[in-house]
Amino acid sequence: MKLVTMALACMLLAGMWLRDVDGRSMHVSSSNCCFVFVERKIPQKIIQCYKPTSSTCSHKSLIIKLRGGRETCVLETASWVKPHLKTMKPCPLK
Repeated sequence: MKLVTMALACMLLAGMWLRDVDGRSMHVSSSNCCFVFVERKIPQKIIQCYKPTSSTCSHKSLIIKLRGGRETCVLETASWVKPHLKTMKPCPLK
């Protein structure tokens, strides 16, 4: 009887662990989304690169990396962004 109880407990724990691992793999970090956006035009000479936000975010935007390592968010639909995109390079993947 103890063996059956122990086996059931192990199966229950294993099932909970697998569910937890699967749940984390579907999680989209909020750091991949933008909620506040710079509206003023950013000078192109201080922009190092850009990366798009996750497709699951509520706004279609870009995270722009500036000189000095700072990052800021801009809406992709801002009038000054499209011309900048022609000369900006995407940030390398980590």
